[in-house]
Amino acid sequence: MAQAKVIVGILLGAVIFIGSFAMFTVNEREKAILFRLGEIVRTDFDPGLHWQTPFVNNVRKFDARIQTLDADPERYLTGEKKNLIVDSFVKGRIKDVANYYTATGGDSIVANLRLSQIVKDGLTAALAKRTIKEAVSGERLEIMNQLRIDANLQAQAFGIEIVDVRIKRIDFPSDISDSVYRRMRSERERVAKDLRSRGAESAEKIRAEADRQRTVIVANAYRDAEKLRGEGDAAATSIYAKAYGKDVEFYSLYRSLNAYKTTFADRSDILVIEPNSEFFKYFK
Repeated sequence: MAQAKVIVGILLGAVIFIGSFAMFTVNEREKAILFRLGEIVRTDFDPGLHWQTPFVNNVRKFDARIQTLDADPERYLTGEKKNLIVDSFVKGRIKDVANYYTATGGDSIVANLRLSQIVKDGLTAALAKRTIKEAVSGERLEIMNQLRIDANLQAQAFGIEIVDVRIKRIDFPSDISDSVYRRMRSERERVAKDLRSRGAESAEKIRAEADRQRTVIVANAYRDAEKLRGEGDAAATSIYAKAYGKDVEFYSLYRSLNAYKTTFADRSDILVIEPNSEFFKYFK
């Protein structure tokens, strides 16, 4: 009886052991390949639990999520034969796992190298047709869209779908950047000088116009003042004449008193004159 239990236990353990090799799971983030003695048998596995024949079949799983390949910055030539440093990345995922395994041996390093070369070739061809201005700003979006389409067509040959290709940065090599920055600085300084000269010219025009208006205003004011002064003198002369005509003697006395007041405005004033002169006739 004890021997029978041991045999049953051994058989049960063997069944469990073999059964563990007969089951495998595939989750929604993976794609799986079922092999039979090294030959691909099946690839269309839905997420869940699946069965295989132990020791005859084996399973390899691959990440089916979108992967990002961030390439190192590379030097490219534009249509003007100018060097540009381009930093880009590509996003892709395994679409046909059987094709992917056949083309790359299931090695992600091999797949990444092939993707990098595809993107490099695409960038080389795209930038060689364009100027620096078109590459940097004018047609940058068009370049990325065309790269994605072309790279996707080529990547299908080894079972990969290209989701996106992006250019992160386009820059000049360090030796060219310095000369470009100096040229840009010189251009900005030229524009600044031009604006300053235009401002100085406008200031001179405004100043000249203000001086002209001031001269005109002063001249008009002087003219009006002289006119008013002349009219006042005429009115005063007329009043004096009328007053003189009414009482000549009183007017003569008034004029003499004003003359005395003006002549002797200060106590130190001295006038040497004959006492019987006409000037002192009203002192007699």
